[in-house]
Amino acid sequence: MEIENPRREAVTGTAGCVTAFAGALAGIVLWAPHGKGGLLDGFEGASNWNVLWVGLPLMILGGIAAALALFFLVRRDGKRALGLVAAIGVLVAVGIGVDALAGAPRPECYDPC
Repeated sequence: MEIENPRREAVTGTAGCVTAFAGALAGIVLWAPHGKGGLLDGFEGASNWNVLWVGLPLMILGGIAAALALFFLVRRDGKRALGLVAAIGVLVAVGIGVDALAGAPRPECYDPC
């Protein structure tokens, strides 16, 4: 299969890579409050390394998958976008199953709860 417009393919590929990178950065930014809470303010001063070793990769992969799903929706490629949405569902299930963000910051409660 020959590429009809190599310049367009190069621009599309570059846009996909930039989108994936932006998704990874978004995953890190969203993970940061949970990571800080799990590593620095753990229960009785103990750090929860599960937040770093499991939570961070899951958030990065989830950010990449979400960004690429949006990218494919914009390009009107519904099958790939649906596959990535399914992958996000699997990542969420794994994260909940292993309690990857167990050190997440909790809202303060001023009345007796």
